[in-house]
Amino acid sequence: MRPTNERTLGASRKMCTPCKPRTLIQPDDWHHHLRDGDALATTVPAAARQFQRAIIMPNLVPPVTTTQMAQEYKQRILDALHASGAPAGSFEPMMTMYLTDTTSPEEVKRAAESGDVKAFKLYPAGATTNSASGVTDLAKVTATLQAMAHHGMPLCVHGEVVDADTDVFDRERAFFQTKAAARLSNPTPDPHH
Repeated sequence: MRPTNERTLGASRKMCTPCKPRTLIQPDDWHHHLRDGDALATTVPAAARQFQRAIIMPNLVPPVTTTQMAQEYKQRILDALHASGAPAGSFEPMMTMYLTDTTSPEEVKRAAESGDVKAFKLYPAGATTNSASGVTDLAKVTATLQAMAHHGMPLCVHGEVVDADTDVFDRERAFFQTKAAARLSNPTPDPHH
């Protein structure tokens, strides 16, 4: 064991000096489930009291799979915000769309051009609540992922395997050991763009 000298001790003291306190006035939430229908009267004002912006998850029934559906959902959220008495502009729902095996590159383009959709969400089919329509095979969405990269559209991933042989508490960890995780982190570039 190496003896502690004054120089080492002095350096560690500097690193441990308390910082000035910081106050987060109104943070953002990067994963929020507002749900839909009557629930919005409760969930939207509750979110708006705590957050300035939130990434809104699209796993509703039916899932938010088109730009038009995302825009309609956003309007329902804003209507609930207004009905709660919150000031206009006090909360920004940042909409996501539910990626499916049939999401087209054209829909990605519409979403990107709309300005309302901020990202797509990938749910492995059957992995979580309302994920039955999720992606069954990444090969089916290769062109769509390439379109997302081309249009600068982020991908949010529910990283979980759906293998029945994997313990439910190990599914997230197991996802990061899969070829799917590697493929998502190192996508094949689109040769046409």
